[in-house]
Amino acid sequence: MAQAKQGDTVKVHYTGKLQDGTVFDSSVDKEPLTCTIGDGQVISGFEQAIVGMNPGDSKTTEVSADDAYGQHLDDLVMEVGRDELPEDIDPEVGQRLVGMQGDGKKIVFTVTEMSDKSVTLDANHPLAGQDLTFDLELLEIV
Repeated sequence: MAQAKQGDTVKVHYTGKLQDGTVFDSSVDKEPLTCTIGDGQVISGFEQAIVGMNPGDSKTTEVSADDAYGQHLDDLVMEVGRDELPEDIDPEVGQRLVGMQGDGKKIVFTVTEMSDKSVTLDANHPLAGQDLTFDLELLEIV
């Protein structure tokens, strides 16, 4: 039986959990995830966990923050005046806003705090700095 290796396109069911057991994403009861190992379509720790699995195999794996969404970086958190936001935006904590970098690339911010005069925006991925657990089931190597 073929084992999953770099370059293989695979179909996987997964459930991703935080360290406290909270499920943050799952493909169970949905279409399985299809990805090519090594293409960077998913986090590296997820890809590495699939390598060596056979179709029909299931396992649980721990993925460190460094192999997931990286560490939380304080320099990606900024406080801006409410008057610096577009007039049509009425920010709320937890809201995701899209901005543009100087080079024209989009950047996604999460509103993390608000006061009467300012809004704190965090450009880190919401799961940055967190170790994750994945329950994986390799369905097939395409």
